[in-house]
Amino acid sequence: MKYGRFGGQYVPPELKGKLQEIKKEFKEAKKDKKFLEEYQYYLKQYVGRPSPLYFAKNLTEKVGGAKIYLKREDLNHTGAHKINNAIGQILLAKRMNKTHVIAETGAGQHGVATATVCSLFNMKCTIFMGKEDARRQQVNVERMKMLGAEVVEVTRGEQVLKDAVDEAFEYLLKHDDVFYLIGSAVGPSPYPEMVEYFQKVIGQEAKKQILKQEKHLPKAIIACVGGGSNSIGLFHDFLYDLDVDIYGVEAAGKGLETGLHSSAFYMNKVGILHGMKTYIMQENGKVKDAYSISAGLDYPGVGPEHAYLKDIGRVKYDSVTDDEAVEAFKTLTRLEGIIPALESSHAIAYAMKIAKKYKKEDSIIVNLSGRGDKDLNTILNLL
Repeated sequence: MKYGRFGGQYVPPELKGKLQEIKKEFKEAKKDKKFLEEYQYYLKQYVGRPSPLYFAKNLTEKVGGAKIYLKREDLNHTGAHKINNAIGQILLAKRMNKTHVIAETGAGQHGVATATVCSLFNMKCTIFMGKEDARRQQVNVERMKMLGAEVVEVTRGEQVLKDAVDEAFEYLLKHDDVFYLIGSAVGPSPYPEMVEYFQKVIGQEAKKQILKQEKHLPKAIIACVGGGSNSIGLFHDFLYDLDVDIYGVEAAGKGLETGLHSSAFYMNKVGILHGMKTYIMQENGKVKDAYSISAGLDYPGVGPEHAYLKDIGRVKYDSVTDDEAVEAFKTLTRLEGIIPALESSHAIAYAMKIAKKYKKEDSIIVNLSGRGDKDLNTILNLL
């Protein structure tokens, strides 16, 4: 599938056959009532959906302006939105009679979600994780191992998410028995559309919940963007509601002017990365190293649908620095008793910036994509 000029399959010929097999199975699964019922069963009874839409009264009063609602994906089993997609793809792998699942992870939340569902369905699990990310997210590394996964620490490149994806694709090319469970809305087709399909439950629920609580649609919705799975999940059901402003928030790191950031849109270069055409961080024809305090946003590209949504002007993409994200992390923790992931803290920070643009009777929804237990060592070292 292509999104305008973005997306596609830019992969070696030997990988195309495997992708076509997955695409065919996914297309059939979407029409299979039994598959869909099983997916919904696990979302409700195992993940704990629907996740609440919480009115952050204290944060709203501090910031002023529109009411700030939080879509509480941090309350899902495993502590983030990643489990929605992991459940969907593991059921697809099971349908394809695969017994070995591989995955990449940055912040560790997708790795934990994948290890969790592999444990649930008794499948062999191998997680590729950059050595630097493994150092930053040691708690999640131990959780994956406890769940029975083999964690392969990747030492190539900057030893972060991009390098873990490279390693996973190389492994996939060499092994016929594996299913690659990609965690973000990136990669060659059909992965971006699969991830969106399994994450769109976030936006579907949020729309129903806000209509019930406020009797009208929100004025704005906000989510952080690395590869872009939590954001495309929230955005999906609101894309044709043109009165709703949509904001995607990338990681500005130490500041866009320093070069130490993860904003593919700021770089404004289109290229090929991990089998897709999209906006990437690129200099002199080479992929530039990304940086963010948040391991989950430390990625030099963005999902192809996000690239398309930027080009057509439906979504406004902006960025938030490390310092702003950390301040939002502390603010939400102290005001609401909710410890957010550093990824989600970027979206919280942006909501705090723009809430005053709107009236007090208006509402905005922020996707709280994950909880911050995994980031406590990073925060403690800063403090």
